[in-house]
Amino acid sequence: MNASFESSTRDASHVGVYVHPADANAGQWTVSHADRPHLYRILHRLNAGEVRVDTVVDLDNLEAKLQKWRREGFVKHREDQASSPNRHAFMQDLKRAAVASVGVVSMVGSTVIDSVPMPTGAGGPFVPARNPAYLFAARSRDILLDIVENRRLLLIGHTGTGKTSLIEQVAAHTNQGVLRSNMNGQTTVGDFVGFWTVKGGETIWIDGVLPTAMREGLWLIVDEVDFAEPAILAVLTAVLEPGGRLLLKEKGNEIVTPHPSFRLFATANAVGAMSQYRHLYQGANVMNEAFLDRWRVYQFDYLSPADEAEVLVRTFGEGVSASMATTLASIAADCRAAFAREDLSSAFSTRRLLDWTALMLRSGDPEAAAGPTIYAKVSAEDAALIRDIVQHYIAR
Repeated sequence: MNASFESSTRDASHVGVYVHPADANAGQWTVSHADRPHLYRILHRLNAGEVRVDTVVDLDNLEAKLQKWRREGFVKHREDQASSPNRHAFMQDLKRAAVASVGVVSMVGSTVIDSVPMPTGAGGPFVPARNPAYLFAARSRDILLDIVENRRLLLIGHTGTGKTSLIEQVAAHTNQGVLRSNMNGQTTVGDFVGFWTVKGGETIWIDGVLPTAMREGLWLIVDEVDFAEPAILAVLTAVLEPGGRLLLKEKGNEIVTPHPSFRLFATANAVGAMSQYRHLYQGANVMNEAFLDRWRVYQFDYLSPADEAEVLVRTFGEGVSASMATTLASIAADCRAAFAREDLSSAFSTRRLLDWTALMLRSGDPEAAAGPTIYAKVSAEDAALIRDIVQHYIAR
């Protein structure tokens, strides 16, 4: 991660005034931006106004100072609450409104997931297979409610965080058919919208995945939408509007009205809050705000170690003890932390962890099992670092 990004992302939490709530004579520390980029000015002013310290430091030294202040009992000063007389009233009104909205959603023929009633689909060949070990984590609930409300959902996050699998498993539990369209750089507007072709001497129109899903009430997942051609994004923009319909210009301006069960989802690695990682996903396009504003965007991180350990136990049953699951989840978490620091060039997905565990249980050898499931998929440098992390947790 480059220094300019680290600096910009930490400014909001570091710049400000730090006071000691229990020591009236401690004065206050003030952190502000220095004249030069990536440097910070620190002032220590006593209550009488006397300046005891006035210096400029870099980010590393600032963070060391912050740790020292926290140990001494200093906390970041908050603005005078009296300047916002409606602050508490707003939250009280909001809590009443939120409580009143609970239980509003109800429907006949529904499937309950994580206490949320979901409409049951019509079934068919496009329903994904259900994974009995799948864990609907806390992050799922708002997304489930948004699906009921027919929101357009964009899930962003690193590869392997479970963006697509969440939608597929919701569909599997509700008997809902799903189509996927991967924007791999070779997907054309014709593939997505449709095209004319000749069959048996007759010219016929073939619907693409978008009109097919809209007509038949399927769920459509547009994977890696940040790699899509501008022409495809233009088509999507119209459908993203509330009640948005699709105009097939190539088919005599036919209008496709969405089936009530139709839902539209997209996934991306380097959009919005994830845009700082665009250099890790070569070829990803910049999404403008007008396009992003038409989605409800959820940022996905990897499962917590506790949740991932539970997934391991659910998947392998008695084959993986609670202690083993905790160890394996910790290894995955450390690998992901290394990826976030850019010490590793490849992510460590839950899918990779499950594959490694399955082969490990068969062979009885973590190192041998890591060969085809981990090491052979990454560079020699990455493999060496992952091997060090593994050996930190598992004795050879």
